[in-house]
Amino acid sequence: MTTPHPALQHVAKTTGPPPIHLAKKHGRPGFVLWMEGLSGSGKSTLSKTLAAKLHADGWNVEILDGDEVRQGLSPDLGFSRKDRETHAHRVSYVARVLSRNGVAVLVALITPYESSRKAARTSVGERFTEVYIKAPLDICQKRDVKGLYKKTQSGHVTQMTGVDDPFEEPANPDLVVDTSSDSVETCAGVILGHLKAKGFLPN
Repeated sequence: MTTPHPALQHVAKTTGPPPIHLAKKHGRPGFVLWMEGLSGSGKSTLSKTLAAKLHADGWNVEILDGDEVRQGLSPDLGFSRKDRETHAHRVSYVARVLSRNGVAVLVALITPYESSRKAARTSVGERFTEVYIKAPLDICQKRDVKGLYKKTQSGHVTQMTGVDDPFEEPANPDLVVDTSSDSVETCAGVILGHLKAKGFLPN
């Protein structure tokens, strides 16, 4: 029997075995909605809004939020490029396992590098869609929901994406929503429409 990576053993212990044949039971396969963007762009807020709507439609939903997942899945990693890419790889692995068992997986992860986005798409396969949650840096800094930008200015946080570390503009996302100009409900509606167009949700 193959022993999983120590970081993935935590997932197995906390979530238990994946539900068996959920896709067949419900007559619909799962999918991965991968949302990338700067801290403060609205990824977490959108994922919660979308999760509520999908739950109401009877979906099994799992949110993989970058900061929360990092604590359990990647406590051994820092914020170097290599570590960020490793973390994204781990998240995509968990997302793939969940989705193939009929779960609607909502990933809210900064994912600053194009290489990580491409790797996630390859890992998950055809039931994957990439959405860029776009907002200018100055807007994200004004929101500063987690206080990270303020800590960056004071020197308490380093390697902040968009400030100290680069954020590579997504080259070819499946969808772009701009939270600086549209409301959460509007953006959520656009994303749901996109999921329907992709055939991930019924019309």
